[in-house]
Amino acid sequence: MGSASPSQKAGEAVPAANPFEFQVYGPRHLSSPSWWDLLRSSWKDPNYRRMVIACFIQGVYLLELDRQENCDERTGLAPQWWRHFSYRLAETLIDERDGSIYGAVLEWDGGRALLAGYARLLPRPAGAPAAVVALRGTLLSGATFRRDVTDDLRFLAWDSLKGSVRFAGALAALRAAARRHGGPRAVCVGGHSLGAGFALQVGKALAKEGVFVECHVFNPPSVSLATSLRGFADTAGEMWGRVRSWLPAYAGGVGGEAAKAAAAPAKLERTGTAKWMPHLYINTNDYICCYYTDAAAGTATVTATGGGGGGTSGKTVAGDMGGGGTVGKARMVLVSKGPTKFLEAHGLQQWWADDVELQVALNHSKLIDRQLRSLYAPPPAAPQQV
Repeated sequence: MGSASPSQKAGEAVPAANPFEFQVYGPRHLSSPSWWDLLRSSWKDPNYRRMVIACFIQGVYLLELDRQENCDERTGLAPQWWRHFSYRLAETLIDERDGSIYGAVLEWDGGRALLAGYARLLPRPAGAPAAVVALRGTLLSGATFRRDVTDDLRFLAWDSLKGSVRFAGALAALRAAARRHGGPRAVCVGGHSLGAGFALQVGKALAKEGVFVECHVFNPPSVSLATSLRGFADTAGEMWGRVRSWLPAYAGGVGGEAAKAAAAPAKLERTGTAKWMPHLYINTNDYICCYYTDAAAGTATVTATGGGGGGTSGKTVAGDMGGGGTVGKARMVLVSKGPTKFLEAHGLQQWWADDVELQVALNHSKLIDRQLRSLYAPPPAAPQQV
């Protein structure tokens, strides 16, 4: 029979661990960076990358909850979720309307964690981002509920978040991080749910400026009234095009226009215009994001299965983690075996779970094609001088 510890009186109840502590709620097999990482980086493994970025986003959720509980860096839960991977909090993104935290900029701080301050910062492991801009989704309790839902409704109505204060703040933080760290390849943006919507749109906005940052979005919203109306208009236009092609007066003209329309994307692809390809993480049992899997013509599967394990011990999921891509395509990771109930299917925890099974594809879906079309459209012709 065990005896009580010196700091614990006999019969005194042991305080229960907070369910959101990293050691309780977080991944089980993700190791901290070590000297070995200088030679063989865990960040080269797409599984490891996905799981760590998901942990960073979880840290942002807890950063806001810590704020509501008046916890500081010493007593809060959030720092555990990035310190384990040798990152530090460089900046918090604050909604000026209510003071809530909706995002954070995390920067590599490995040397300080590894050497406890006895040497200068060590170089980053290969593939590890110098900075990650992490954006949380909706919190259904607390003071930030009203502002979160306002942006949810904004996306539902307009399929865009550009009018939000948070969009401007996230874009400015991402642009500044890319400038500060010497280029886009050292910077990553990631988000979950509503935060994924922001991450996808600020990443796209920066891509229009010619800065292609790595983008990881978990359960991004795909349901909006604007999307539904555009989908209806596209379907109606397609049906009318077929009807016109049957009419003798339009047969020749339509054929020529169709040939030009088909040739334009191919020409853009050959010239290398499509340089930005986001990474989407989708559970088809989550009706908020499932419409991203509504495929258009041709879905090219890269790998049939992928493991959920972390570090270098898990199965490596194939796929290009760089910025290359093709017109209207995204690297999409689908859950083939995992949560099936909506709340769990929409949750962030599944993306660092050990038992989830994934399927990876370069997906050419109707929704992705519609969202990325403006990136790869040819520039408008300059007006002629008269």
